[in-house]
Amino acid sequence: MKSAAVIGAGFGGLALAIRLQSAGVATTLIEARDKPGGRAYVWEKDGFTFDAGPTVITDPACLSELWALSGRRMDEDIELLPVSPFYRLNWPDGTNFDYSNDEASLNREIAKLRPEDVEGYAKFLDYAAGVYREGYEKLGHVAFLDFASMIKAAPALAKYQAWRSVYSIVSSYVKNEHLREALSFHTLLVGGNPMTTSAIYALIHKLEKDGGVWFAAGGTNRLVAAMVTQFERLGGTVRLGDAVVEVETLGDRATGIRTASGWHGTFDAIASNGDIVHTYRDLLGNTPRGKKAAAALARKKFSPSLFVVHFGIKGAWPGIPHHMILFGPRYKGLLTDIYDRGVLAEDFSLYLHHPTVSDPSLAPEGCSTFYALAPVPHVGKLPIDWETVGPQYADRILAEVERRLIPDLRGRLMTSFHYTPADFGRDLSAHLGSAFSLEPILTQSAWFRVHNRDDILPNLYFVGAGTHPGAGIPGVVGSAKATAALMLADLRA
Repeated sequence: MKSAAVIGAGFGGLALAIRLQSAGVATTLIEARDKPGGRAYVWEKDGFTFDAGPTVITDPACLSELWALSGRRMDEDIELLPVSPFYRLNWPDGTNFDYSNDEASLNREIAKLRPEDVEGYAKFLDYAAGVYREGYEKLGHVAFLDFASMIKAAPALAKYQAWRSVYSIVSSYVKNEHLREALSFHTLLVGGNPMTTSAIYALIHKLEKDGGVWFAAGGTNRLVAAMVTQFERLGGTVRLGDAVVEVETLGDRATGIRTASGWHGTFDAIASNGDIVHTYRDLLGNTPRGKKAAAALARKKFSPSLFVVHFGIKGAWPGIPHHMILFGPRYKGLLTDIYDRGVLAEDFSLYLHHPTVSDPSLAPEGCSTFYALAPVPHVGKLPIDWETVGPQYADRILAEVERRLIPDLRGRLMTSFHYTPADFGRDLSAHLGSAFSLEPILTQSAWFRVHNRDDILPNLYFVGAGTHPGAGIPGVVGSAKATAALMLADLRA
């Protein structure tokens, strides 16, 4: 029986481990933290349950597939609940926009902003459907191992003007500025600047329209737990709380894993769901391959980080939907500050997560769980002392939510804590504290990302946000499908 190790129990690592174990490969999943999930960590505090994220679940079919591999059903282990509207978008001028896949309702929302844009939106959806077919259905689960594979994809990329940004494409179809922001902000959820991220990422609209937006009953943490259950029932092994400190090699082969506790294992194949720079620089730091790859990655552009305030308050808020985007007074200017200038601006845009409107069990009776998330520059652009600045920034964010949505929020506060770029670096070994790994620009996509299989060590593989196709649950689960296909073919050979 062939054996494999997967480093890191995030969504990508879990999905890969399930695929390998389902195919009869004895798989060990090794996680540094005390709980599985990676970025989808969970805290329980003062009776409140706080998911770290991700919290927007799309394309549930890509998850169901992980159970179907062994003839089981995902709903045996987890219930997914539909979320509607997908998001409520709110601007400082008081404008609200409810985004969903109910066509009649959505057209009414668009018409309130600019009636002429209803027709333009329909044309944009046709465009999004095209890039979905080419970018997601055809290429989203297939590894790009050589430049020839990129050349083959070039005609489709050219047809849909992949060199243009999502915002540019959206602006060619609709003219209302609020609507342009509503149709381009999605790239922020995978670490991309709408002003520079390839227009291919417009496929997210088709993904959501067809598959919906979902929430795992009990929180994203319960989906993670369900994946662990599926992996273990197949016979897989999970090691928690034991960080990998070295990937051992001999010649051009990865041979084993050594952990902080002194545990050691030898494997036929090794895959990393860990941070790509950390894997090459630290886990393979004693090898020529590790040093060379880490140096090359250090020259690339990395996505920003996040500042997240988790808070539990007294009262129920049925008028606040599950997902909200609170836009600030600036859009392009704020993005420039975050991505290019490395400035912690006075203003901010927020994603507000309100899970108790869907599942009240995530808070004590009569209370509500929230988090407010602000994109911020990574520590390479903004070397800030978050120990000092963090409490002040958290209070500013709470004040903004209080002003716009929840009067007397701070008077209702029962518990709160915040998570900073420094925490991403410490807890997840994230290079520069980036929340999404490599920035998803065209020159860092597909073949230009870290390859699903290493070019020099042929039994070393990658899964997760840093490899193809990129961040987000469908992205990392898609990377697991691509990487598993490579690993299984190589192990059989």
